[in-house]
Amino acid sequence: QVQLVESGGGLVQAGGSLRLSCAASGSNFVINYMAWYRQAPGKQRELVARITSGGSTNYADSVKGRFAISRDNAKNTVYLQMSSLKPEDTAVYYCNANIYSDNWYTMWGQGTQVTVSS
Repeated sequence: QVQLVESGGGLVQAGGSLRLSCAASGSNFVINYMAWYRQAPGKQRELVARITSGGSTNYADSVKGRFAISRDNAKNTVYLQMSSLKPEDTAVYYCNANIYSDNWYTMWGQGTQVTVSS
């Protein structure tokens, strides 16, 4: 069974930086795209950034130029480097992956809290 385990959230002042990590573990699986979503209190979950197995990326307009998504295919790990953080970036951040193991399915991590103080 494949699992996604996130790490790296926390409290940071506005203008600061954080790096999130999400590692997929298990056996006999292949990962297509990996992504980060976030959900702020009272708001819908939204896509932050996505990266394909080939390294193509796309970002939400609100984070372009401040966040960078990357992945290490050998480690089945995706990263989100967040810089110039703003209070409105405060949310629970979720890792998301499209995985093949007997069949294709989408998995979510447990979420990690990011809080940006003003």
